[in-house]
Amino acid sequence: MLSIGLAGKPNSGKSTFFKGATLVDVDIANYPFTTIDANHGVSYVRAPCPCRELGIEEGCGKCSGGYRFIPIELIDVAGLVPDAHMGKGLGNEFLDNLRVAEAVIHVLDASGGTDEEGNPVGLANHDPASDVKFLEYEIGMWLNGILKRNWEKLMRNYKALGGKPDQILIEQMAGAGVSDSHIRRALAEMKKDPGSWSEEDLKNFAALLRAYSKPMILAANKMDIAPPDFVKRLLALKDEIVIPVSGAAEIALRMAEKTGLIRYRPGDSDFEIVGQPNQAQRAGLEKIRLLMKQYGGTGVQQCINRAVFDLLDYIVLYPVEDENKFTDRKGVVLPDAYLMKRGSTARDLAFRVHSDIGESFLFAIDAKSKMRLGEKYELKDGDVIKIVSTK
Repeated sequence: MLSIGLAGKPNSGKSTFFKGATLVDVDIANYPFTTIDANHGVSYVRAPCPCRELGIEEGCGKCSGGYRFIPIELIDVAGLVPDAHMGKGLGNEFLDNLRVAEAVIHVLDASGGTDEEGNPVGLANHDPASDVKFLEYEIGMWLNGILKRNWEKLMRNYKALGGKPDQILIEQMAGAGVSDSHIRRALAEMKKDPGSWSEEDLKNFAALLRAYSKPMILAANKMDIAPPDFVKRLLALKDEIVIPVSGAAEIALRMAEKTGLIRYRPGDSDFEIVGQPNQAQRAGLEKIRLLMKQYGGTGVQQCINRAVFDLLDYIVLYPVEDENKFTDRKGVVLPDAYLMKRGSTARDLAFRVHSDIGESFLFAIDAKSKMRLGEKYELKDGDVIKIVSTK
C-alpha cells in the first residue's frame, strides 16, 4: 500500500490531521512530543468513479456519490526539531519512521502559536514561513549522514575496481527509502564524478535525493485560528504547494457524520445537516461552514489527493473481467481500483493484478471503447481494463 508521511515540528497539529484523515484515536495535546511512537492508519485518496460515465445508473456499489475512495497508509511520526539529524529531540527515530513514505505532508502551525521547537508562545508570535525549509534540510542531512558512512572506503574501492557509480550509491542507500531511479536521476544532475565529490557535493546530492524520494506538500494547519495575513504569506510562497488546513474542523465533521447529524464526504466543500443538532452544535457547524466556504473545504483530503496525484503522479485504474458489464466473475461492478504510476503499461497492470497473469499476458481490452490494447499501451487515469491471458 502506498505510504504518505505526516511530518513537522512538535505541536503543529500532525496528530489532529492524522485523526481527521483516519479516525484513529491518537493522543492530541498542546505540548511538544505528544507523539512518541509513529502512528499508522488507513486513509483514502478520492477520485471520480467511472460508473456514471459508463452509464451505470444504479451505481457500482463501491463509490459514494460518484466518488471512489482508495486506501493508502498515513504515518504520523514524532515531531522534528532543528538538528534532528544530529539526534536532537526524537530526530533519529523520526527519520527512520519516514523511510517507507513516498511523499511527505509537512504540517505547519499557520497560527504562529508555537516556536521552532514546538513550545506554545501565543497566537501570532512566531512566523510560520520560517518553518518551511527546515524539514527539507533535516531529511537531506539525514540522507547525507547515510551517504557518508564508509564513504572514503567506498570511493577507494570504486577507483580501484571501476564500475558504475550508480551501483555503489544504490548499495549504500539500501534501506533508506531511496529507489534506484531516484539515485540515477540525482546523479544525472551532478557535474562531477562521485570519486571527486567534496563535502558540499555530498550535501547537494543528498538534497537532490530528498527532493526526488520525499517530495513535500505544505499543510498550513490551524487555519481556523490563524491570522489571515499569515495564511496569505504562506500561500504566496513560490515553488511550494501550500494547502490551508483545519484538522480540527475535519475531525468535527467526521464525527458529526458518524453520529448522523450531517451528510459529508471527505473532500466536500460543504455538508448537509440531516439530524437534530443542539444550539451549540449548530453554531459550531455553521462556523466550520464559513471556514469551508473561504478555503473550499477543510484541506485534509486535498492535501492527501495532491500528494498522491500531483507530487507522486499516480493514476487510478479499474481492472474488470467482463468488459461489457464492467464486472468481475461474481458480477460485482468495478470491483477494484488500483493506484499506479503514470506511464504504467497494460502489462504492468496485469502483473499488479497477479504475477501469473502478468507472465501469461496476451493483450488487454479498453472496456470503454472495446479496443484491443498491446502490452506496451500506456494506461490513462480512469481506464477500465480487461486483461486477457492464458491463465
